[in-house]
Amino acid sequence: MKYDPIKRSLGSVFNTTPFLRIFFYRLLDLLLLRSWHIRRELRDLKKEGFKPEKVADAGSGFGQYVHYLSRSYPDAKITGLDIKQEQVDDCNRFFTKLGKQDLVTFQYADLTQMDIKEEYDLVLSVDVMEHIEDDRGVMRNIYKALKPGGYLFISTPSDQGGSDVHHEHDDSFIDEHVRDGYGVEEIKEKLSGAGFNDVVVKYSYGKPGKISWKLSMKYPILLANVSKLFLLVLPFYYLLVYPFCFLLNMADTRGTHPTGTGLIVKCTK
Repeated sequence: MKYDPIKRSLGSVFNTTPFLRIFFYRLLDLLLLRSWHIRRELRDLKKEGFKPEKVADAGSGFGQYVHYLSRSYPDAKITGLDIKQEQVDDCNRFFTKLGKQDLVTFQYADLTQMDIKEEYDLVLSVDVMEHIEDDRGVMRNIYKALKPGGYLFISTPSDQGGSDVHHEHDDSFIDEHVRDGYGVEEIKEKLSGAGFNDVVVKYSYGKPGKISWKLSMKYPILLANVSKLFLLVLPFYYLLVYPFCFLLNMADTRGTHPTGTGLIVKCTK
């Protein structure tokens, strides 16, 4: 399954103007259930009076979460860290067009080699750990980069069918992953071993989320891999199915799940 080429194709279309790119960010916020969960966690933290001065998105990619963070914390300095230099350059150009270059910057960073000490109050890592073999090293590096009392939020597939893998010999739906998912106790042990405290792990993509993911992500990507012509009818497809996905995403975000194909992790230094 080729996921990145679809993302790149859509990204190139929506990257033609700042308006379209922001529109694309908003679409991703609506479609991607992991975004629903991360934004809910950040809203809950904000309600507690948390006001970070410096924030990092570790594995910032196309800049979706950096844009959300810049709106949520307009006075904070926000850094996107990514290993793809072309993504870093593209995001710096885009946020400069928005006039946010004084507070928002993107930097090349290999998270396995990162050496930053007590810089950030908050770090996001959204669907990144499953791509990195040396995840323990990355967790230690993020721990060092956080200020005392700082927060780390992680979204990652679980071992309960994450990446759409249900059996030992299944291929991952996202073929760039180096692992198919984490167990709850596994990720707790790794984060605690890196020094983190108060590690809270919750399942995401429970029963409602799994249905929504198939309707809003899996099936469209499967069809787009068969023929790019499907992209032309994609808006009509979403007009039909997205109202159901919206309700399913809301149920998944607000509910507590005994199991699920994703994990949402919160921990502190």
